[in-house]
Amino acid sequence: MDKNLIQRTISGIVYVAVIILCTTPLGAQLINGISPDLVKQQYLYYGLITLLLTVGSWECFKIMKFGKSYEKWIVFPLVILIFYMFSKRYFHHDFYFDFRLTEILALLLILIAVITLFKYPSELYYDSGKLIFTVIYVALPFSFALGLPKYSTYEDTFSLEVLFLFILIWSSDTFAYLTGKFFGKHKMAPKISPKKTWEGYIGGVVLTLILSYFIEKYQHDLRGNWMVVGFLVAAFAPLGDLVESQLKRNFGVKDSGNIIPGHGGVLDRLDSFLICAPVVYLYFILEKFI
Repeated sequence: MDKNLIQRTISGIVYVAVIILCTTPLGAQLINGISPDLVKQQYLYYGLITLLLTVGSWECFKIMKFGKSYEKWIVFPLVILIFYMFSKRYFHHDFYFDFRLTEILALLLILIAVITLFKYPSELYYDSGKLIFTVIYVALPFSFALGLPKYSTYEDTFSLEVLFLFILIWSSDTFAYLTGKFFGKHKMAPKISPKKTWEGYIGGVVLTLILSYFIEKYQHDLRGNWMVVGFLVAAFAPLGDLVESQLKRNFGVKDSGNIIPGHGGVLDRLDSFLICAPVVYLYFILEKFI
């Protein structure tokens, strides 16, 4: 068997296992089985998001090749400040009880950053543009990801929204790839991602909707309607891949990093999550008022 394939398989299994352990009560149960009351699930999830944010910020910093100006010295302080503000809301259960206009404005910033990347890439060649893009593209999505699950300290429960979000993203990518491989003829973005086709995109949407139907049918404790979530994920996950591909293309980089052997970096693996997490979070906060 090809050595690279073995490496990819092992690292892929470890990656999926870490996601499952940190986004479900299983992680805390396993650890507390060794030493009772050692950790709560919300801390494992917070640790996961903190790690992904840290590595992802460093990868984006390296991709964008900052110059010698002062902006590169304030990238990480700004990332930490934003994440700290969201972290306070996470531990005080403040994500679920009110609607904030600032959240909508922050989500709009992600849209503006994506438009800038595709339509006005020259703006990202200035260190000020690199600073703004890095903070918006990495810090905001991971910060909003803290607001996806709900947990109760008193009842010691942790909801599974993030796990099923990952499952839908993985299924969307897989379904789109397989449909495109067998039926794809019309390229979606040949200069950015030559293998993506409109047939694959449609197949990914349809088959992910079928999977989300069963999630909605059998997982009644999840927030929102998961047929809607499934559609949003299938619709926006390919955009996340295109954004990451365009970013690397603009700066002549093949992979964002090598922390996951055979798979690249955090941004390579979580490109769809960076777009889907804020979109799904927006749906969750709007769903309460519909």
